[in-house]
Amino acid sequence: MVRILDLEIYAKENNIPIMEKDGIEFLLDYIKKNNIRNMLEIGAAIGYSSIRMCLVNENVNVTTVERDDIRYEEAIKNINLFNLEDRIKIYHCDAFELCLEDKYDLIFIDAAKSQYIKFFEKFKNNLSDSGVIVSDNLNFHGLTHTKEEIKSRNVRGIVRKLNNYIDFLKNNNEFITKFYDIGDGISISKRSN
Repeated sequence: MVRILDLEIYAKENNIPIMEKDGIEFLLDYIKKNNIRNMLEIGAAIGYSSIRMCLVNENVNVTTVERDDIRYEEAIKNINLFNLEDRIKIYHCDAFELCLEDKYDLIFIDAAKSQYIKFFEKFKNNLSDSGVIVSDNLNFHGLTHTKEEIKSRNVRGIVRKLNNYIDFLKNNNEFITKFYDIGDGISISKRSN
């Protein structure tokens, strides 16, 4: 019998980023309190958060996408181990190649940090009228708030793009965004109409 703990151990041992414990608990609580049923996740990794979201209750369904071959195969395996293949639909492609008609109560962005603005813009039209867009990793291990020099050029670029995304959310008149210093930093964006 596979357990959530087994997925967490596998992710840690294989350096696969999954949501921090208090971040995923916050998200699951939000799903429960707001009776969220239909979700789109950008960035499946090994299926951890999709599985956790579906385990909230039997009415939750998740559509997710993963482009990495190894992570996709691991996600399929884990979804099947939890017998959730009827409630989690996973696409194996780049999210930008995905064309969906469906509307979702919640869109969860947790993929390439440098592409958050593009993900938001691409999938906002798949949001139901009262739906929300949740973004994870906005603190990026505290680096988006630091004034210290970041030595890695790659990390500097990611932090700059995440800060651009935070500014994009703050200045977006179409959506009202609340920021939560939980996990690695979470935002919840809802249409302002």
